[in-house]
Amino acid sequence: MNTEPKDIIVLGAIQAGIKKFEKIQKMTQIEPKELNSILKHLENSMFMRVVEKNGLLGKKIEITVTGKGSKEVDKQVHELQIKWNQMSTFYKTQDKEGLKQYMDDIKSFFPMMIFFGVMNIEMFSMMFRMIGIKMSNYIPTENMPEGEDESEFDANVES
Repeated sequence: MNTEPKDIIVLGAIQAGIKKFEKIQKMTQIEPKELNSILKHLENSMFMRVVEKNGLLGKKIEITVTGKGSKEVDKQVHELQIKWNQMSTFYKTQDKEGLKQYMDDIKSFFPMMIFFGVMNIEMFSMMFRMIGIKMSNYIPTENMPEGEDESEFDANVES
């Protein structure tokens, strides 16, 4: 199954117990129209299902992950861990060119690494310093880790 990083982030949010569209949207910061499309794709792929329940205030819709979806999230997180370990190896061996090339090759996975907590944010920041580039070249501002001050980082890159 070909899954996009945002698909896995949404599936991970559902697996973490977020069952309502609005809460998934808030947690993932994905626009409602795109989120709806992702949810349809995940449902058609049998990674998640929509469950209608009757409550005191009427019908209640919940989104739940399937066993297949849970396995896919686990598989993807494992693959992210392997990618992070490879980045860490490049960093620890001070292989600037290897690290930069590898980061270029896998930059679409960075938001997932952040979302799932796979990476060490402090080391990730030091990797950017080592290769002398801005984090914003690789990660959209809305996906930047909390507390990472890009302006402070820019000053460190230019020193």
